[in-house]
Amino acid sequence: MLDDTDVTVGGSGGKPSEEVTGVVIRLAGDSGDGMQLTGNQFTAVSALAGNALSTLPDFPAEIRAPAGTLPGVSAFQVHIAGHEVTTPGDAADVLVAMNPAALRAELPKVVPGGTVVLNTDAFGERDLRKAGYDVDPRDTGDLEGFEVVEVPMTSLTVTAVKELGVKSRDAERSKNFFALGLLCWMYHRDPEGVRSWIRDRFNGKDQVLAANLTAFEVGLNFGETTELIPVTRVVPPVVREPGTYRSISGNTALSWGLIAAGQLAELPLFLGSYPITPASDILHELSRHPGMGVRTFQAEDEIAACTAAIGAAFAGDLAVTTTSGPGLALKAEAIGLAVSLELPLVVVDIQRGGPSTGLPTKTEQADLLQAMFGRHGESPVPVVAASRPSDCFDAAVEAARIALAYRTPVILLSDGYLANSAEPWRLPAVESLPDLRVGFATEPNHTAPDGTPEFWPYLRDPDTLARPWAVPGTPGLEHRIGGIEKADGSGDISYDPANHQRMTELRAAKVAGIAGTVPPVEVQGDAEDPEVLVVGWGSTWGAITDAVERVRAGGRRVAHVHLRHLNPFPPNLGEVLADAPRVLVPEMNLGQLALLLRSTFLVDARPVNKVAGQPFTAAELVVELEKILD
Repeated sequence: MLDDTDVTVGGSGGKPSEEVTGVVIRLAGDSGDGMQLTGNQFTAVSALAGNALSTLPDFPAEIRAPAGTLPGVSAFQVHIAGHEVTTPGDAADVLVAMNPAALRAELPKVVPGGTVVLNTDAFGERDLRKAGYDVDPRDTGDLEGFEVVEVPMTSLTVTAVKELGVKSRDAERSKNFFALGLLCWMYHRDPEGVRSWIRDRFNGKDQVLAANLTAFEVGLNFGETTELIPVTRVVPPVVREPGTYRSISGNTALSWGLIAAGQLAELPLFLGSYPITPASDILHELSRHPGMGVRTFQAEDEIAACTAAIGAAFAGDLAVTTTSGPGLALKAEAIGLAVSLELPLVVVDIQRGGPSTGLPTKTEQADLLQAMFGRHGESPVPVVAASRPSDCFDAAVEAARIALAYRTPVILLSDGYLANSAEPWRLPAVESLPDLRVGFATEPNHTAPDGTPEFWPYLRDPDTLARPWAVPGTPGLEHRIGGIEKADGSGDISYDPANHQRMTELRAAKVAGIAGTVPPVEVQGDAEDPEVLVVGWGSTWGAITDAVERVRAGGRRVAHVHLRHLNPFPPNLGEVLADAPRVLVPEMNLGQLALLLRSTFLVDARPVNKVAGQPFTAAELVVELEKILD
């Protein structure tokens, strides 16, 4: 929502301009209208302007839906502000609608009195029918209460680029750059950054470059000359700690975290992956960095991707496999193999709407129980979750730390919302990152009864219970691996019941022991005597943080704990839960963390659930908090 207007200052092109502390902008159109690209570039120039920001790309779930229809609407929402923000906003102050379908789908997400910018060239009779309108909404009163700005974006763009020799159909595709130019003018964004990006992006495609650049300039100039927008707005930069910042998405941050982990461990990084939405960007990003010791392998299926990564782990690499929920199910047997082999493996799950194919472009948090228990036999694995786009970097480093130190597969949970959304990120100092180096076995570690030195692959470290990691080909360290149960210590195949009991308990104790290196949870808000404690995990962090602060500002005592480590839980979590009179657990599932908290700590954890393919808004959680408080 539009934050309070602070002060009136000089305008652009002689028009008045007012300073506001923040604004939420939503762009919507057909999948081919370039709304994601437009939103990303507006986000980039806002980041350069020093604004705090949070984004929500909202992709259609239907592949190639008919143009102009509701299922084909693609949207992008960005919240820019002169103060820190945690969410992309509850509702939009400004909606740019490229056609009637975009208007119909997205108008309910605009605040009363908000600005609606319409591409009037797309409001023909046929366009209206495809969107389900019997009558033009501009004539029915549907837009009463909004500030409506009607702009013939398509025709202005086509006319402007006609002299360049661009075909009419290709010229129409540039209208998103007109919209970008208009927005840059409305919010005093520096256009030079966009111009440079257009030149770089379309270098070598002279006609396309000229058309897009022209459309952008026409949008800027339209803002300068039109009387439809009498006031522009300025969003001041946020005051931040000194450092180097960049706008980063969750998938990019996670990819860079994996690269950093490989460097910190001084190991090659191997990714075995099968493309799947919304995890594929990690494969794409890592494949760009062979110079950083990264090797990527696009396998024929999920099972092959995971087993290839296990092979790389056996060979001494930092091994990773990436997927989404359906792929995690397919990898289950191979992850069980990694549990048995006790080799380090990072399994990245970018959660999406399910079950089965479900809603592949929408977000969900419904894989937690699968991560915890989705394998046969007793096969516990550590589970780590990222909380915001920039946190995906740190979560990746932490998952790698656990995997390497404890010789275990680790499941790292992100989701579609985190993967595609973006925020400013302060690049960490290299010296602040942890040392992930672990030693390989180099010599025999046991003496046979006859005095012969030999290597026992399951002779454990007394502190971590991790087994030694021996690189194949090391003289004297030959050993057997495989999925059949091994004898404690020697690693020989064993069908002995007592040995199986012991090995099962050792593997569980090893994972449980990780809690000793997990930081205690920090209670935010009213840590002393709260009326309610909100416990969250993953991408609910932003909405919970915002909601808790709103309710606290109203005089109620609310505390918030957000979990990165979901297995094992932080060591003091039980104590924190026991001190809370009420526990509220918001999740984008039907209550999976709430179930775990109830069973583990015997507390009355009350779930708040949303499984709509969309993240929580802070306003939704404010309502739930007020219910439990009242």
